[in-house]
Amino acid sequence: MKKTTAPINSTQKVNEFMDKLDHPFKAEVQAIRDIIKNVNKDITEEIKWKAPSFSYKGEYLVTFNLWEKQRIQLVFHNPQISKVKSKLLEGDYDHRMMTYFFDMNDIKAKRSALEKVLKDLIKLQKKQKKTI
Repeated sequence: MKKTTAPINSTQKVNEFMDKLDHPFKAEVQAIRDIIKNVNKDITEEIKWKAPSFSYKGEYLVTFNLWEKQRIQLVFHNPQISKVKSKLLEGDYDHRMMTYFFDMNDIKAKRSALEKVLKDLIKLQKKQKKTI
């Protein structure tokens, strides 16, 4: 999904949001946030849907869904996500997939798969921009 404005890295606003966040998985959310940001230097973050959200060069990648309190949910909302092949991704949608984490051990176990999904999604976005 293309953003309508140029990407603005709102890390400070996300830091402030995280400081105030009251969630049973706050430490895990921060750990996943760090993983996502370290995948590529051009990933930016902002607050969307009352949660941290990440973009790459103006294209949304993934956003936390923090409404659930039993697990951590990531929503990959990008038209290219259906082309990414990973057991980490769940859902039968053409433009959206989900990923779930249950604790810090689960995050550690799925870290490389999450990084690969993000890298693959970024590659697809780069490829699509070259064909336009």
